[in-house]
Amino acid sequence: MNYYSDSINTLIQELSGLPGIGPKSAGRLAFHILEMPEDRVKSLSESILTARQKIRLCRECFNLSDEEVCTVCGNPKRNHKLIMVVEEPADLVAYEKTGQYDGVYHVLHGAVNPMIGVQPENLKLKELLQRLAREDVEEVIVATNSTVEGEATALLISKYVKQAGIRVTRIASGVPVGGALEYVDEMTLYRALEGRIDL
Repeated sequence: MNYYSDSINTLIQELSGLPGIGPKSAGRLAFHILEMPEDRVKSLSESILTARQKIRLCRECFNLSDEEVCTVCGNPKRNHKLIMVVEEPADLVAYEKTGQYDGVYHVLHGAVNPMIGVQPENLKLKELLQRLAREDVEEVIVATNSTVEGEATALLISKYVKQAGIRVTRIASGVPVGGALEYVDEMTLYRALEGRIDL
């Protein structure tokens, strides 16, 4: 049974199609939007449309950008001999927030996952190899997620980068701060042991 008008139902349906937004959250967002002043609603809708029309992929690393080259790739102070490979633009942002990495990135836009039809050719892997062939790169850091798909992607990247004669490393992963060892899975414990450092 429909409790709302067609316009409200359509708005709720569109909002619930966003990742992480269920029907209840979509309903709350819809009613919040309806209570907003009209100029704020217009500003919100224009910002969504503008972002959708203007955002493109950086020609170097495939990060989201307003320009042909993103701010990281366009920064001459960054170490362009060091490339960190990440799955998604959000992963790049997470590393940038640490303020501890001064190299550049390469965004794959996913990970190998044959179960849902994501093959190596669906990722920006070929572009990474082309980049390595034309640029003077000393090291590739593979920073894919510690999932089955992320590990498979890391192994694939490692194989190709080693063939190119370039050093390839994998980020360490381990026990989260505040985590009890008894609740941590075996792979995470293994990676924590392998990635140990001197104290």
